[in-house]
Parts: sequence; structure tokens; C-alpha cells
Amino acid sequence: MNFDFSALLVFLTFVCGFIWLIDSLFFASNRNKNENKDADELKLPLIVEYSKSFFPIFFIVLILRSFIFEPFKIPSGSMMPTLLIGDFILVNKYDYGIRLPVLHTKIIENKVPERGDIVVFRYPEDPSIPFIKRVVGLPGDKITYANKTLYINDISMTQVLNGRYNAYGSGYTMDGASLRIEDLKGTKHEILISSGRRSLELETVVPEGQYFVLGDNRDNSKDSRYWGFVPDENLVGRAFMIWMNWDGKNGGIDFKRIGTIIK
Repeated sequence: MNFDFSALLVFLTFVCGFIWLIDSLFFASNRNKNENKDADELKLPLIVEYSKSFFPIFFIVLILRSFIFEPFKIPSGSMMPTLLIGDFILVNKYDYGIRLPVLHTKIIENKVPERGDIVVFRYPEDPSIPFIKRVVGLPGDKITYANKTLYINDISMTQVLNGRYNAYGSGYTMDGASLRIEDLKGTKHEILISSGRRSLELETVVPEGQYFVLGDNRDNSKDSRYWGFVPDENLVGRAFMIWMNWDGKNGGIDFKRIGTIIK
């Protein structure tokens, strides 16, 4: 079972705000009426003092995390070489519309995902788990994956060989994979192909309001080829920056990756 930090943050913000409000409405005025009271009697109850101190912090973090940016950690190598195990990323929460925390109901419309966007979403088979993949299929697209090649509306997405991939750290198992540059109708990005591994092949059409996503590490990614489409309501946001990388198998912090813009 995954820990729901958003729910906890909403709960703490509500409790602290409620305690502070009740004290302000019913108890603060009585406490301050008598000027002859000593300092101990005028002092705020401990629970009110803590609530008053922590409410602004919880509230600001809730707003930032729910509507602007949210941090995530990359736990697997399914998005190599773009994202590595141990990358800490920031996700833009407002690009695809503003949603209420916990309920995930969209209250303000904005843009929709574009082909090539790297998106964080709630895994359709278990929405408590956040996943990250690249959008390759938009609503109405015919998607074919055959012979390790992606076809969109019967047009193959060109792959250009870019040499041998030199892996390190926790992603070392991908050392020697074929590094290629794929062109998604004008959006170019790197992918990994493991020539010795079989890939699941399929042909499908993306339904309205849903998206087809793939991992950049094509032969080591459980994505839409296996479990289907990502509904719009499952979208969390667009990944846009690596703010930290920590990989114990690579000596700790990789300073070269800090501040990298995700493409």
C-alpha cells in the first residue's frame, strides 16, 4: 500500500486551520479581556500555538505541491537514457489543468499533452502508484509497435543509431544497449534498444480522452503495450527538470545531472 502524502497534507492543513480558527472565534477574546492576568494566563495553549505556527507552512506546501510543482523520485530504469535510477525530478502540475488534491477532479482546464511529453500519471491498474512515461499516441492515433519500431498512423518513427550506450551505477545492466535517436514527428529523443530481447508487438487505436505511453528503455519498460491507455483523469503533470540525483551505486550525488531540463 502506497502512502498518500497529499491526503496527509490536506488533513494537517485542515486540522491546524480549524484549531486556530476556533481559538480565534471563541477563546482568544476572553483570554485577553483582563489586563491583570499574568503572562502564563495570557499564553496561548500549546496546541493552538503549534497550529498557528504550522498552518501557514502546511498551507503553502499544499498549494505548491497540489497546483504548481511536485517532486518525484525515479525508482527504475524504464526511462533510460533520459531519466536514470536515482533522479529526483520536478513535475509541472498546472500544464494539463488544475486538479483538486486527493479527489483529482479537474477544476481549471489548460493544455493537453503533446506527443513527446514525459508525463507522470497515476497507474491505471493501481492509481495509488505514480508512473512516468513518454506520450507517443494521442487520441485517435493508430499505434503499431513491430520489430522494435514505432508506427503512428502507419508511418514509422525514424530511429538513427547513436552508438553503444555506456551505462553506470544502478543502471549498469543496460551497458552495451543500442542507443538510438527516435523522431516522433519532429520531436527527437534518445531511446535504448536491447537487440537480444523480444518486444511485445501490437496494433491499436487510442480512444478519446486517453493516451498511449512508452518508456524510452523500450525493451525494459512495462507501459501501454502491456496494460493499456492512460486516461486524462489519471494525469498528474509534465516532468520538466532534474533537481537532484542520488545513486549509491555511483558514489552518491551526480552533480552533472542537477538542473538538467527533461526533454
